[in-house]
Amino acid sequence: GYKFLYCSARAIGMADMTRWYLHWVNDKGTILPRGPVLLAPSSLFSALHREVIEKKPEKFKIECLNDIKSLFNVYKHPFYAAFGNRPNDVCAYKQVGVPDYRIFTVNPKGELIQEQTKGNKSSYMRLSELVEHVFPLLSQEQCSAFIYPEYSHFNYWRDVLPSINMEELN
Repeated sequence: GYKFLYCSARAIGMADMTRWYLHWVNDKGTILPRGPVLLAPSSLFSALHREVIEKKPEKFKIECLNDIKSLFNVYKHPFYAAFGNRPNDVCAYKQVGVPDYRIFTVNPKGELIQEQTKGNKSSYMRLSELVEHVFPLLSQEQCSAFIYPEYSHFNYWRDVLPSINMEELN
């Protein structure tokens, strides 16, 4: 049951290149699922201005994802998890209500970092091994895990991670 949606602040003129990139991503045989690609309906120069001059590439994502969210019942949250490759993506996903424990960032090395546990680096391959725990099956019996995710088996039974002061480590 999960549906994937790709949202990028890239200009619409980069649609083919963006689709090619998403199809090209491959972590030892683990590929990204198919899904629609939503791009900024603006020119390359407008997108460049938003990202380089304004330094707000998340602006389009927040607006786009909020528009999608508004199509659903107020009590239903359409975004279960989110993946990005920049801090601005994390900001956008938090803004539309994705909990930080289900926000993942992919760094330039291809490592997967969960926003809540930034020091813990993983991979798509490792996530695919844990997929049933991170993304529980969608069924009638488990629907309460989506209404109250803090009481899902994944969140309720795990130990709370201690907070670490990075300055004290240096």
